[in-house]
This record gives sequence, C-alpha cells and structure tokens, in this order.
Amino acid sequence: MVRGNRRTAGGPKAARGFEEGKQFTLEIRDTKGDIKAAEVAARQLEQDNVKLIFATQTSVALATRNATKDIPIVFCAGADPVNLGLVASFRSPGGRLTGVFYRLTDVTGKRLEILKEIVPNVRRVLTFYNPENPVGVNDAKFAREAARHIGVELVEQHVVSPKELDARLQALKAREVDAFFGVSDAMVINQNQLIINAAIVKKLPTMFQFVGDVINGGLASYDVSLHEAGRLSAKYVQRILIGVKPEDLPVEGVDKIDLIINLKTAKQIGLTIPPNVLARADRVIR
Repeated sequence: MVRGNRRTAGGPKAARGFEEGKQFTLEIRDTKGDIKAAEVAARQLEQDNVKLIFATQTSVALATRNATKDIPIVFCAGADPVNLGLVASFRSPGGRLTGVFYRLTDVTGKRLEILKEIVPNVRRVLTFYNPENPVGVNDAKFAREAARHIGVELVEQHVVSPKELDARLQALKAREVDAFFGVSDAMVINQNQLIINAAIVKKLPTMFQFVGDVINGGLASYDVSLHEAGRLSAKYVQRILIGVKPEDLPVEGVDKIDLIINLKTAKQIGLTIPPNVLARADRVIR
C-alpha cells in the first residue's frame, strides 16, 4: 500500500517525469496480506487527506475500497477486477478505482497442469488459503476444477494467520501429499518462504505464482512479468496525480506469462524435470 503527503502522492517509483521527494512522497504500508490491517491503514490514509492509494494485491484493493469513501485507488490485481466488483468494466471503470490486471487466476488451471507434467505421478496436491479471503476462495475454486479435470486431488487447508500456516506445515506428515500448489491468497503469499523451507525438507515439489519464490528456492512458477505490471501501474498513478479521473482510465492487462524452473531445488528434493518441460522454460535457475 502506498500513500503520499497532503501536497503530493506516489505510486510505484516511476521514470515518468516525477521524482520522489519533489513531485511526490512515497510511503509503504506493508500489511502482510492481513485484510483487517489493510482496512485500518486505508481508513487512516483517507483521513490524512492523501491524494491516492496504490494497492499491490487484489485482496488489498478490495479492503481499501471497502474502508474508504472518496480517495482514488490504483490497483495491481491478479484476479478479474470486474468479477470482483472493483470496476464496472475494463473499458469504463466507472468509479474511483482503476489499474492493472495481470491475469494471475486466469492461468491457475494451466499452472496445475504444468505441475502434473513436472511430476507425472502426482496424486494429492496441497494448497493453503484463508477462507475469509474471497480472492483465495475464488482461486481455490479454479484449482479444484482443474484438479478434477486432470485427475488429481486438491487437498485444501484453511489458515487464517501465519502462525496457523506454520503449524500446519510442521504437522505435515511424510507422503501425506505429493506436491504444493500456491493460490492467490495474499497472507499465504507473504509467507511463501515458510512453505519453500518446509517443502525442501520434506522433498515436496512446489508450484508458485511468482518468479521471486523460485529464486528463493521454490521449484517452479508460471506467472506474468511483475516488472511490466509495475511499469503500467506507475502510468496510472502519474496520470491521476496530474488530474485525470480514474473513471476515465480503462483497466489494462499484462499478458506475457513465463515458466521458471529451479534445477538446484529439483536436485535438492531428488526430482528430475522432464526434458519436454525443461525445453519450454523461459528461465532456468541452476
């Protein structure tokens, strides 16, 4: 979450004629995926008369909208903003919210298919999400449908805090599941390093949404370019700060998807990546 001061405001740091400290002030409120904390922060920012809030996750955008009345909001959303009610339509947002849609949940089924290609004998796939987070619930539904289609069981575990997530990971027994699959839950995503560490110890293949998790030890990810999503988001922030209304800025999508594989992690967990999958990877970490 981002705020500006009463004179200026900021979104992602951008080379669009704006310089931090001169044309805008950037303050980051990291709520760690905690929806209640996001609502409290957003409410306080509006009371402080900031010019704009930039929300970097779909659930945070929802929480920010629900907690505020007038402040413009730029979102970077991985779930369909129309289906979630953030905007009326892509072409005509119709309110005080607009931003970038990076189609994360749209590829949930494909990510699960790729996981099965990587681990052909996978039968039970574990995922965690907060049942109070509508984005996580919706993405889990997509994963459940995809799992049924490819003949695997999605083992869904509900967690409402990092402490509970850690406890579930520690309690996980050998051969209880065959792999881990991440869905779009902000709280869980903020704790992905816990999952990565546990998965390596338990020798579980993992499929994440973001390349950063693969760089940090996850096995694979299938995701959009967050650099591009940030660049586009900065364009929205800049235009709103110079007076353009959010309702006049159509939502823009990021379509490029990359498959990233970490061969070092594969070796650690004793897994051989099939050559046909490896050949399709956009990036291989060795």
